[in-house]
Amino acid sequence: MAEEWVFRLHLLFSLYMLGLIWFVQVVHYPLMGKVGRAVFVDYENAHTRLTSWVTAPMMLLELGTGLLMLYWYPRALFWWGNAGGLAVVWASTFFIQVPLHSALSQQFDAGKHLRLVRTNWIRTVVWTLRAIGLLLYL
Repeated sequence: MAEEWVFRLHLLFSLYMLGLIWFVQVVHYPLMGKVGRAVFVDYENAHTRLTSWVTAPMMLLELGTGLLMLYWYPRALFWWGNAGGLAVVWASTFFIQVPLHSALSQQFDAGKHLRLVRTNWIRTVVWTLRAIGLLLYL
């Protein structure tokens, strides 16, 4: 059945993003503050370019499979909640984290870096809750 395969792919993409976001939250973002001002802009620009390759395709696949499940089950509250979680992740990414990365790509700013680390908890918590929900849905 197609729905089962799409669900399993959605779960796979979501778990991939869950692992990635926890790594970013606990290791990667905090360490950005230790790079040093002299090389930070080069580091930030490389980070943004390279990270896009491991995040963007999976986020798009996760979004697509999640919306497909919602399309197939439009009356299921679970899939509306899942889509709401995806909306929060995407909104946080494009309205908070991307602008902070954009500012940091010009120069290191300790306040903006701290805001990046702190606001990324939005995505970390939402991806965690969504993953738990998807695993329970199994």
